[in-house]
Amino acid sequence: MIPASTLAEPVPAAGEGALRPTRVRHAVLWLTVLAYLITYMDRVVIATAAPSIQKEYGFSLVTMGWIFAAFQFAYALFQIPGGWLGDRFGPRRALTGVVVWWSTFTAATALTWSAGSMMVCRFLFGMGEAGAFPIATRSLSRWMLPAERGWAQGLTHAGARLGGAVTPVFVALLIVDFGWRMPFLLFAGVGLVWAFCWFVYYRDTPREHRGVNATERAMIEEALGTGPARAKVPWRRLLRQPQLWTLSAMYFCYAYCINIFLTWFPKYLHDARGYDLAVMGLFASLPLMAGVVGDLAGGWTSDLLVKRGAGLKMARRVVAVVGFVTAAVMMPLAAAIDAPVASIICFCVAVFGLELTVGVSWAVTLDIGGEFAGSVSAVMNTLGNLGAAIAAAVTGYIVTVSGWFPAFMVLAVLCAIAALLFLRIDASRRLATADAVAAA
Repeated sequence: MIPASTLAEPVPAAGEGALRPTRVRHAVLWLTVLAYLITYMDRVVIATAAPSIQKEYGFSLVTMGWIFAAFQFAYALFQIPGGWLGDRFGPRRALTGVVVWWSTFTAATALTWSAGSMMVCRFLFGMGEAGAFPIATRSLSRWMLPAERGWAQGLTHAGARLGGAVTPVFVALLIVDFGWRMPFLLFAGVGLVWAFCWFVYYRDTPREHRGVNATERAMIEEALGTGPARAKVPWRRLLRQPQLWTLSAMYFCYAYCINIFLTWFPKYLHDARGYDLAVMGLFASLPLMAGVVGDLAGGWTSDLLVKRGAGLKMARRVVAVVGFVTAAVMMPLAAAIDAPVASIICFCVAVFGLELTVGVSWAVTLDIGGEFAGSVSAVMNTLGNLGAAIAAAVTGYIVTVSGWFPAFMVLAVLCAIAALLFLRIDASRRLATADAVAAA
């Protein structure tokens, strides 16, 4: 890497302080949004391709379930190692590496020849994707101002939700014209191109980036300090912090709830509401599109409150609690209403409220994690993915024994618990700093 001293611009002399700041941090943000979009593009390809794969290989539904599960297990297991990579080696190298890794196994999925080979491939794919969100969060920790973090995290997760919502349409068209293998190869190429652009453009700190002028650099460093780009992760200190576990428990509740809309909701629309395939597809996508709006609105509102002097603690807390309470009220109402349009509207409001919280939650990992935001977000996301995995399995049992309404009541209860947990989260209180760790 080029030494920082050769890349940094001189501090402006008197009279030069009025230079308009560059916006390199915004370019970094948009590159990160693309990374989130690509993760979901690559992740949902196999769901759309599953019928064609089953037809060619004769896989049963149980076999396809284990193929899907191979990704989920790896994704949960490697969250913390992925976050550690970002904190230890810096986001530039770490994120480039994991994107190349998972893009390679995205392409390799097209070359599999059996259920076993596909499970192994999807497990290795999940290992790479597990590092994406923690490292990407770490990549923003030295760039985004505190008053921009909620919007930044809302925008990145909106990109992820948008990728999950629109990708199946393109995949279906590609499969019709070229077969099920082509989407895996094409999307892998997109990931490799992104990795190249990231490595060329991104730097771990503003001082290392040629495009950052002295005004933007001073603005960022005044807000964030000049901590090291890479530091030893104080795992013992972090894991002893109750706030980390409160944050993670809250995210467990969130991830359980949102995963129902990513997995079981189409089945609910078909079985409980009796919709045909076309209507089911449209109605299943509407709550997720409402979630995209919620992602953007939650982060933007939280940052606006910060700018107006509410402080990080209240700015993060108010938005998240309102979002969870909204979801808790609307979930059972949506499931109980017989009128189909009114029910879908209520589900849209519920997911909008649920997604109001996600940008704020990830902004908190930056607020309290600082130099170790990658590791903090990895712990949070590990528990979140545990909740998502439990949701996928337990919901089937709940519906079988008691029906769909109790399944949605579970979501309402979890949202209420999450709101109470967020009342105990103080985004203004750092878990650890590099200086404090060095002095310990």
